[in-house]
Amino acid sequence: MDSNLDQVQLPHLNLPQFDPQLLQKEGKFWVFDSLRKKHLVLTPEEWVRQHWVNFLITQLNFPKGLLALEKGLMYNKLLKRTDVVVWDKSGKPYLLIECKAPKVKLTQKTIEQACMYHKELKTPFLLISNGLQHICLSFDVLSEKFTQVNNFPEPPV
Repeated sequence: MDSNLDQVQLPHLNLPQFDPQLLQKEGKFWVFDSLRKKHLVLTPEEWVRQHWVNFLITQLNFPKGLLALEKGLMYNKLLKRTDVVVWDKSGKPYLLIECKAPKVKLTQKTIEQACMYHKELKTPFLLISNGLQHICLSFDVLSEKFTQVNNFPEPPV
């Protein structure tokens, strides 16, 4: 660990705090990703993603093995990357989390981007978060529409 880590200004998020493993090298700050087992450049979006991973595993008891980060998917012949996908125990996508940096406002455009990924994955739940504000949506297969929900989905069965 580098003593310069005290100088990094990390925003306080509207998620439970945790003590990530941080280091400084090559003039950048890095955070250890416990799922991918490697250090990643600490961008504002990565800060939000790591808080969500920690929250899902330590607070909500989601099994670590059901989470996938930055998985590629094809949309309109373009390779896109999802931030966090939680799978159910039968291997079906259950929850899609789209993370934004804390300074990014959650707008209709943000929701539409996440909905594009949802069209491919067809998760029952979709969450959009900038770490400060969170929008949780439930997808109704029959009406093919989202409804905003106040409760976070339970771990998948």
